[in-house]
Amino acid sequence: MEKSDADGGGIRVASRAGRWVVLTTVLGSSMAMLDSTVINVALPRIGEDLGTDLAALQWTVNAYMLTLAGLILLGGALGDRYGRRRVFVIGVVWFALASLLCGIAPNAFVLIAARALQGVGGALLTPGSLALIQASFHPDDRARAVGLWSGFGGVGAAVGPFVGGWLVDGPGWRWVFLLNLPLAAVCAPIALRHVPESRDPYARGRFDVLGAALGALSLALVTYALIEAPGAGASPAVIGSAVGGVLLGAVFVQVERRRAHPMLPPSVFASRQFTTVNIVTLCVYAALGGYFFLSAIQLQVVAGYSALGAGTALLPTTVLMLLFSARSGELGQRVGPRIPLTAGPLIAATGMLLMLRVGPGSNTVSGYLTDVLPAVAVLGVGLVTVVAPLTATVLASVDTGRAGVASGINNAAARAAGLIAVAALPLLAGMGPEAYRDAGEFAATFRRAMPMCAGLLVVGAAIAWATVRTPHAAVRDAARPECTVNCGVTAPPLEPAPETARRVDDS
Repeated sequence: MEKSDADGGGIRVASRAGRWVVLTTVLGSSMAMLDSTVINVALPRIGEDLGTDLAALQWTVNAYMLTLAGLILLGGALGDRYGRRRVFVIGVVWFALASLLCGIAPNAFVLIAARALQGVGGALLTPGSLALIQASFHPDDRARAVGLWSGFGGVGAAVGPFVGGWLVDGPGWRWVFLLNLPLAAVCAPIALRHVPESRDPYARGRFDVLGAALGALSLALVTYALIEAPGAGASPAVIGSAVGGVLLGAVFVQVERRRAHPMLPPSVFASRQFTTVNIVTLCVYAALGGYFFLSAIQLQVVAGYSALGAGTALLPTTVLMLLFSARSGELGQRVGPRIPLTAGPLIAATGMLLMLRVGPGSNTVSGYLTDVLPAVAVLGVGLVTVVAPLTATVLASVDTGRAGVASGINNAAARAAGLIAVAALPLLAGMGPEAYRDAGEFAATFRRAMPMCAGLLVVGAAIAWATVRTPHAAVRDAARPECTVNCGVTAPPLEPAPETARRVDDS
């Protein structure tokens, strides 16, 4: 069974076929969500087991985000052209095989390479999840289907840190990755048997492989320079990588301007609101990327939490996001985006500064209640305030026909921001290669890093206050609860909106 975007009708959520589609997309996206929520909790144990330094742990996180950020727009375009179910299933199988390689990795080099391969699978899988819902369901049922996807996916994101901590303390960190294998073994056959194929009949032109390669390589070189600088200093390799990354970034911009079907259409940035909201996105998700990377290590190395304890300690942030993001979208609709996009980052910055209280003794019940819980709760309130209106404003700042492009660009911006933050923060905070092994040294650098993260949020708030205005009536539609699926923060920092089903090179 195959359908195109031009086909009318569609299946109903209450039907047997509809339930199969929802189950398939939830299982597929849960694979990527679980990896994103549990990896930070597992880092200290990975470093101890494989005998790695801090740079290797940074690459363990960043290798995945690098390939995902660089290829996610291309992955959406491939699905539109060759079939969304087909590309989704390929992504699921690819992700599972890469997860197996992560789980059996004998050393840090193999683990990092496997994580990069996971990112490729994620770039095929992530856009396809919501694209299948958009293409499969009747228009009247799409909102409900997205709501179910978001709700079940949110539960998966919420339990991720707990499950990850249990796995790390129990059978071992390798099971964090091996857990994806049974999920894929169920998901792929169901998708092939029960999910209708769909494609965009208007997708045409060449794929922007050159643009994707240039963007990913530019990010890779800059990331390498930032990660290696603390240990290697201003070596020729570090300086050469930094200069090369910047030059390739400039070439990428020129290539995108000249191509007939660019991966990153420059014309979409003609909307001033779209451009400024993406700058706010960079600030918010850079701060979050650095925070989640460092706080999980701080809780274990300095405060003395187990992996399970650290994952559970951070859980209130995700629970608050799960419970109240839809209401935040409704609030943003009533008051306009400027206030929540200003207040949210400021509240989240306060939560990050409260994390400075976490230290030795914070692993007791009283220590958690006085040091950790206030910080993660305030951070959660800030994220509830900002994330859903941020997504709605991005979608409302462009024409409806370009919502998929806008969502994809915003997704890539969030991933790239987290990537750069994880690479740059240890350098800026003065963390040595072995800092995560020494509680005193890590605590000192953590105290320098958290104000930097909070400062990024303050900058984002200032930009939002100065530049963001209430868009036209489109914001009313974009702010509906089903458009707040991008709220998974400890999960993948932004899932594409349902309109990702449209081709990425649409002009």
